[in-house]
Amino acid sequence: MAIRSSTNESGSTIVSRQASVDLKNSIHPTQWISHGTRAYVKAGLALFLLGFASFSMIYCVQPLLPEFTKTFHISPGTSALALSLTTGFLAFSIVLSSAFSQALGRKGLMFVSMALAALLNIICGWAPNWHLLLIARALQGFVIGGVPAVAMAWIAEEIEPAHLGKTMGLYIAGTAFGGMMGRVGMGLLTEYFSWRVALGILGTLCLVCAIGFLWLLPKSQNFIAKKGLQLRFHLSAWKSHLHHPRLLRIYMIGFLITSIFVTLFNYVSFRLSNAPYQLSQTQISLIFLSYSLGMISSSLAGSLVDKLGRKAAMLLGFGCMLIGILLTLYTGLFAIILGIAAITTGYFIAHAIASSSVGLEAKQSKGYATALYLLFYYLGSSIIGSVGGWFWQYGGWHAVVYLTLTLVVIAMMIVLFAPKSHTTSIVQ
Repeated sequence: MAIRSSTNESGSTIVSRQASVDLKNSIHPTQWISHGTRAYVKAGLALFLLGFASFSMIYCVQPLLPEFTKTFHISPGTSALALSLTTGFLAFSIVLSSAFSQALGRKGLMFVSMALAALLNIICGWAPNWHLLLIARALQGFVIGGVPAVAMAWIAEEIEPAHLGKTMGLYIAGTAFGGMMGRVGMGLLTEYFSWRVALGILGTLCLVCAIGFLWLLPKSQNFIAKKGLQLRFHLSAWKSHLHHPRLLRIYMIGFLITSIFVTLFNYVSFRLSNAPYQLSQTQISLIFLSYSLGMISSSLAGSLVDKLGRKAAMLLGFGCMLIGILLTLYTGLFAIILGIAAITTGYFIAHAIASSSVGLEAKQSKGYATALYLLFYYLGSSIIGSVGGWFWQYGGWHAVVYLTLTLVVIAMMIVLFAPKSHTTSIVQ
């Protein structure tokens, strides 16, 4: 069997790691987890728990930002650091986790990450001051980094390619449910207890989810362990993906997707808690039930792609977000709720398609490719989510709308004018 090689810019020859994968597969054929099997059902449940726990802990502070301003006497922009620091540390941790999982294995790393994050969530509830809360949230973001990229890599490696989009949609549906319950649950619990008790309860629940995940997820069949740190290999893998034009476009789309979504959701709570609405914490949190639409839309994203194609389905997702943003300009509460629902639906369609496209474009080292996608994804949340505080403070809701509308248009232009691909990614 011929061993494939590539040449770097200096002219030296680098033997591709794919050769070892091909040799292994020639001896042990790839054993996919097929749709309809017991292993597929268990994997789906495990991934749902994984998505729920990780995203409920990431975003549970979003409805609590107004409470933080009151408890710690800080500005709305400063309160957003409770989320921005988490997603910022998460972004870089994801890249490191994708490398360590090559040596440590996928399942164990995801479990340990979930368990540690759950314990830190409990600690956050009892932080005596703002700075210690931020430290705990930053550490939480760092340890949760062992979940998203590794989960997406596990799906790409173990699930039969024909059902890759549907399985990714199920995982993202779990993240939608987690994001919804993290927000809604915090609002409801804060109404009857305090935000500190609410964070402790959520941390305990997520610890139980981590144990369930460990029990349900099937053992990896196609993962090839690569022992040692081997920094040169990691740098080479990241470099190759960053030099891939179609992957770069997907990464840019991921950055914009979360920038739009997180910025809007960060500051809509402040808008609705102020005049003329003056909604209570519980009333505001109930609006986040629109996340249930995200659970449905992410699961249907695969079907939309089959009918419309990836590019058209992606444009449909961003179109929904654009319409939703415009609806929030109306002062009527019902129009704002409809807008939030449209934004949520479009966001999960776009994210499900973009994230599954990474696995289709990356022909090798898929874990590194997905890690880079999520690096850009969470950097958008951290950077633009914080910048949005300046827009809110000095321009109000209209300024936040103009910012996010601009980002939507940029994303649609990237999708619309991207060159054709030989794969079925979004840039086709």
